[in-house]
Amino acid sequence: MSIPVVDFSAYRLSEKHVNDEQLQELGAELKTAFTQVGFVYLKNSGITQEEVDRVMDISKKFFLQPDELKQPFCRKSFSINPNHGWVSLETEKLNPRRPGDLKEAFNAASLHPDIKWPSSGAVTGFQEIQMSFFQSCKELSLRVLRVMALGLDMDPDVFLSAHRLIGTDENGTTLRSLYYPPVNSEKAKEGQLRCGEHSDYGSITLLFQTSEGLQVRTRSGEFVSAPCIPGAILINIADLMQRWTSDQFVSVIHRVLLPPVGDSSTRQSLAFFVQPDDEALITCCDGSNKYPPVAAGAYLIERLSQSYIEN
Repeated sequence: MSIPVVDFSAYRLSEKHVNDEQLQELGAELKTAFTQVGFVYLKNSGITQEEVDRVMDISKKFFLQPDELKQPFCRKSFSINPNHGWVSLETEKLNPRRPGDLKEAFNAASLHPDIKWPSSGAVTGFQEIQMSFFQSCKELSLRVLRVMALGLDMDPDVFLSAHRLIGTDENGTTLRSLYYPPVNSEKAKEGQLRCGEHSDYGSITLLFQTSEGLQVRTRSGEFVSAPCIPGAILINIADLMQRWTSDQFVSVIHRVLLPPVGDSSTRQSLAFFVQPDDEALITCCDGSNKYPPVAAGAYLIERLSQSYIEN
């Protein structure tokens, strides 16, 4: 299995005029990728490498601080949005049958003016850089969702109408900065990974990665590597979108392995998890009853509660 690469130049962020034929072509390409593989590389999206590098750089500076400087920003510290904030090492296990994941994260889950952000010393500008990138990812995601609907010969607004509140606390969309510190593989717990096997929860995910390690499960059940393609964004279908499309688009299990023995390198990635609005009722768009209707916000809360060790 190889993950297809789609050139998004015709509908890139800076492109204001796109004709219907180009949109239909893009829709057909995304449909093929998302029905057969569940993943696609998007190149020429309009999000620049400089933007990605800026977020990676400020995020790494945050993660390299002592834990006592990160603790005030701990996830679940904010009543406005309990998913916002820092996730410490081994706090999350995306495969509940494995030990805690060997990764840290910062969830930019709320743009509310009263939410607390790291702001001093090495991380000056953290909020502004994260929020700017969040907006770029939001705009690209809405374009992708529109093209996906066209690929299924549906109203182009069918998915967009359920994503109108991205960036508010009535929508769970999250920009997640991930940091995988060096690992002594011989000292890791039995069965421990950098990120356990899981599928994503919402509509789609945009992933920006700097190094190898991500693996995707094929239909035959084997895991294959998802390599880094410079300048390309890896986009995958998440579980609510699979339900929404009655299994036409497939949400695929993936994981991040430990580095090989003797490899002391770090790994960084950025994941933009696109969620429908909390009150959006997700029903099968073909009119079938393959999956019962579910409220997107309640579904997200349930899935998050299953992956955090403190719960």
